[in-house]
Amino acid sequence: MALFSKQNKEVLANPLNLDHPILIQVLGICSALAVTAQLKPAVVMGLAVTVITAFANVIISLLRNTIPTRIRIVVQLVVVAALVTIVSQVLKAFAYDVSVQLSVYVGLIITNCILMGRLEAFAMMNKPWPSFLDGLGNGLGYAFVLVVVGALRELLGRGTLLGFTIIPSCAYEAGYVNNGMMTMPAMALILVGCVIWIHRAYFYKEK
Repeated sequence: MALFSKQNKEVLANPLNLDHPILIQVLGICSALAVTAQLKPAVVMGLAVTVITAFANVIISLLRNTIPTRIRIVVQLVVVAALVTIVSQVLKAFAYDVSVQLSVYVGLIITNCILMGRLEAFAMMNKPWPSFLDGLGNGLGYAFVLVVVGALRELLGRGTLLGFTIIPSCAYEAGYVNNGMMTMPAMALILVGCVIWIHRAYFYKEK
């Protein structure tokens, strides 16, 4: 089927490895550093960015031939702002505690360079389905890094994952101590750097 052609599969898969928004392009790391102290907000932020990027790409792709060039950035911002507002209200309605944890960072998705970059570089020049796949791939690639960093920080810094105790009490009785540094923002930067190094050393090959 044309929907799952080789080209479309590459559009979806490339942002997960060869053209990863964080690991290769080093974009969007601000929020990656800000919301990864625990796994749950990292997962929610990753899903929010994925949904917004995918559907913003589709909307801009549908409108691309009717948007005047001089105001295309304004139109893109309006579309993203509307989607961010919807996601923010949904979070407040169904996951209020996570919404509080994420604080202003959900609203700042509108300034995420990954999102605006895909709208300008891909959605403005491609049809809706490839644009959806591109947004989905970039969102999932971004979410993957958030989940990895959030899981490591929560596990090593608090001994929990998603609020559930993972490290048994016997380990603490034997002298194990949670690494308080993992809860500090600086460790997010260090971990992102380590993930980038591992990816480029073992999984990424330049064309």
